[in-house]
Amino acid sequence: RCAKLTCCSPRLWDARTMQNVPESQFESLVADQMDALPDGLGRELNNVSVTVQDRPADCSLQVLAVYSGVPLSDRGQFGAAPLPDNIVLYRESMLAHAHNIDELKREIWNTLIREIGQHLGMDDAQLTELVARHHH
Repeated sequence: RCAKLTCCSPRLWDARTMQNVPESQFESLVADQMDALPDGLGRELNNVSVTVQDRPADCSLQVLAVYSGVPLSDRGQFGAAPLPDNIVLYRESMLAHAHNIDELKREIWNTLIREIGQHLGMDDAQLTELVARHHH
């Protein structure tokens, strides 16, 4: 098991970061941000699950999210993937990078946009442009 967030290294955890946003409140923030997605991007999530976990398996607070699946650009003619696609958002990682609730909302928003871009098969330059275009 990972150590609790309050035991993190000082460079990531200090008095300016969000210290305690319960999972239920975090999930509500994620749902709000997903509801605010532009129609074109929101439609891209029709067959993608978005889940919340505390931390990645390696307990790192550096990774904010992970997309797992087959990007739409890599799919064959019929677009079917062998397994459902998934975006995992890491709550404690995002809390460690946000200093207040507005920064947390922005972190969730930008991460969702970036992971949707991964689902679409975008490269790094395209992802950066997508995040900038949908800056929240």
